[in-house]
Amino acid sequence: MKIGVLGVQGDVREHVEALHKLGVETLIVKLPEQLDMVDGLILPGGESTTMIRILKEMDMDEKLVERINNGLPVFATCAGVILLAKRIKNYSQEKLGVLDITVERNAYGRQVESFETFVEIPAVGKDPFRAIFIRAPRIVETGKNVEILATYDYDPVLVKEGNILACTFHPELTDDLRLHRYFLEMVK
Repeated sequence: MKIGVLGVQGDVREHVEALHKLGVETLIVKLPEQLDMVDGLILPGGESTTMIRILKEMDMDEKLVERINNGLPVFATCAGVILLAKRIKNYSQEKLGVLDITVERNAYGRQVESFETFVEIPAVGKDPFRAIFIRAPRIVETGKNVEILATYDYDPVLVKEGNILACTFHPELTDDLRLHRYFLEMVK
């Protein structure tokens, strides 16, 4: 099994390190043809407008949508969730539009208002998961086929729709590998 981490911008290294701790072969994906070399893909946190601009400049956006629509398992964190969302409530930007959610960008505040909390994620075990929110989006609406796996303050923060897993926080910034392990089970 080989897992790609989209390497155009953002928390690439942190996701690669988490995967290495789990003994997984990784590839930092920077070219469209590399999307065919991976069994699953992580879209890291970062800056979503920069990420979509680079994807379009590299002609990778359409290939990525095609691979996701054909079943490529994807795990998106923070800005990656914005990229995948079908709808963005408070900002007009291009997106991939493959996940049936509506998001609100930077909904929990600016960089200085970033915070940590614990969330319950029954799908990965009974122990609370340390969630780090940095300029995080808020999922304000989910489609009927979107499964909500975790919430914070009544808002979904971890969702799954088919082959897509998306969380608005940063699991790669913790030592807790349970969400990465959960994603690997989706890939198998």
